[in-house]
Amino acid sequence: MFALSRTKNKDMKQIKKGIITLLLLVFSISVFAQIPDDLILSLKTGDAQKLSGYLNNNVELFMKGKDDVYSKEQARQILVNFFGTNRTKEFTIIHQSGQENSQYAIGNLTTQNGKFRVSFLVRTINGKPLVHQLRIEEL
Repeated sequence: MFALSRTKNKDMKQIKKGIITLLLLVFSISVFAQIPDDLILSLKTGDAQKLSGYLNNNVELFMKGKDDVYSKEQARQILVNFFGTNRTKEFTIIHQSGQENSQYAIGNLTTQNGKFRVSFLVRTINGKPLVHQLRIEEL
């Protein structure tokens, strides 16, 4: 009888752990789903045109010699120049966090000319995710 009670307690603990794990998984998927796959793909492929489609009208851009607030078109041109000079080999997200309408991600960008840390802030405005801040720093 005592062994049966222990088995039930053990089963209940496993069920609770499973429920908690499932809830954490659902929560993390809903948080990470805020950054569009195309935005990440544009960084993986070095596609400045596709990336510029996600830029806000004014963007805080932090790059070597380019730390300022730029219009969408100015930022697009800076990114075209950057990716033209630094052909992308790989991009991986290493951290992602945020709340309902604001997401932040950090990734590593490997190019033919070196490695960079990329971080960006995405805010959803009128249902559209827009990059408000983009930082590309040499490692």
